[in-house]
Amino acid sequence: MPSILIVDDEADVRFLVRRVVEQADWSVAGEAATGEEAVARWRELRPDAIVLDQRMPGITGLEAAARILAEDGDVPIVLFTHLKDDILTRAALAMGVRACLSKSRLDLLIPALIDQVTGG
Repeated sequence: MPSILIVDDEADVRFLVRRVVEQADWSVAGEAATGEEAVARWRELRPDAIVLDQRMPGITGLEAAARILAEDGDVPIVLFTHLKDDILTRAALAMGVRACLSKSRLDLLIPALIDQVTGG
């Protein structure tokens, strides 16, 4: 069963993502509320994938992704943000983030994770 690290500064969003992940019979390895905490929790837990918000206090999701990907370029990261646009998406994909989703499309989260973690 794949394990997921959920990173978002909003507790209600982390709760919703947790519910979706658990309903798909996947496990939640842990949660984080800041970019710095995301990097630390990833190092500690080594989950199969990360669901990562972009706008958080401290470093952004892209900055956290860059730090993680610098240590392990194969980590599947799904950027999950309210402010998805083409510029952000191109920047994220160019650095190695596997997928970018709008938070308004929670229904696409598990399919995106399946594609990234299990190869579809």
